[in-house]
Formats: sequence, C-alpha cells, structure tokens
Amino acid sequence: MILDQRMPGMEGLEVLRQIKKRTTSVPVIMATAYPSIELAVDAMKLGATDFIRKPLTPEILRAAVEAATTARPPVRREPVGPPPEDPFEIETLTLNGFRMLHLPSELSAFAHRFRVMSGADEEGTEVVVRIDPAAVERLKQFTGSRHQPGGSFWASRAEELLGAILWTEGRLPPAGSLAVKDFSRLELDAALAWPADVP
Repeated sequence: MILDQRMPGMEGLEVLRQIKKRTTSVPVIMATAYPSIELAVDAMKLGATDFIRKPLTPEILRAAVEAATTARPPVRREPVGPPPEDPFEIETLTLNGFRMLHLPSELSAFAHRFRVMSGADEEGTEVVVRIDPAAVERLKQFTGSRHQPGGSFWASRAEELLGAILWTEGRLPPAGSLAVKDFSRLELDAALAWPADVP
C-alpha cells in the first residue's frame, strides 16, 4: 500500500495505525511532500516499510515497491483481539475527485456493489461490478487458487476496474454496471501471492 500523509478526513499516520491494528502482513510505503525526521521515525515505529518524499520519480516508486514486496513473503496474520464493533468505512478517492465506497452485496457472490460520489454529492450513485464466472475459472486453472468471486481478490479487481473507468472517462459507467472479464499478468502474479479466501 502506498499511503500519503496528508489526506482529507484522516492523516496517513492514523490510517497506518488502523491498518496495523487489523493486520501486520500489508507492506505500507508512506509518501509525503512535507517530510521530517519525526514523521519518518513515527511512520517506521508504526510499521511502515519505507518512507519516500514527493515529488517522486517512477524509478524511486518502483524501487520502493519492489523492496517492500520482496523483503518478506506475504503472510496472512489474524489481527490480535476481537474485530472492532463498528469498523470505519474506507472510501477510495480517484485523482479526478470521485469517491467510491464498497457496499455489502445481497445480489450474488459474483457482484460487487459500490456507491460512487462526486463533489458535494453525498448520496452518490450505486454501481455494480460483476465478476465473469469464466474469469474466475481461468484464474483457478492458472493458479490453483480458491479466490471466491465475492472475496477480497476479486473485490480488489472490481474496485480497480471501476476506478480506472472513473479516471479515464470522468463519468459513471453506462447503465451503472461493469464486468471484470479477464486479468492481466500482474494481476495473475498478485493472485498467486494473495491470501486464499477463508471458506
């Protein structure tokens, strides 16, 4: 995860603290345009893998990501203690101002629901991203994995697709729906490292 320090709603150090309460297996790279020794020390104490200064070049970012992902193999660790009674909602913010919130899905295991908001629109519009069963089967053949269509791996692919459409087209998808029909080589590598869904 690449985490900025200055964000609306919650600062990066607090987000890092919340992440590390839930899992220690996610490598987190802190990025900021306002670095200080104190901030870097605090980030590393909280479990950040690296601390980089903006503006950054693609080479710096690639090197930091490579170091973070190869430093140790991904290990699934359960958080210590009971899960929080009222977990906070995490919105994903696109660079062009859309906000996405992943909603619980009552539709089917192959559908991920999102509320997409823009500007001052707090109501938002619901968008459904469906996972193609053929893509799930292909991934299983390539990796032998048991990533369920309603699980975190496919939820992440659904969110990435929706975010890409919002960024490149600057509008909601037609008819309020999309479909994940395939996966890239990078996503295949991610699936191999991704923790299997708990049945």
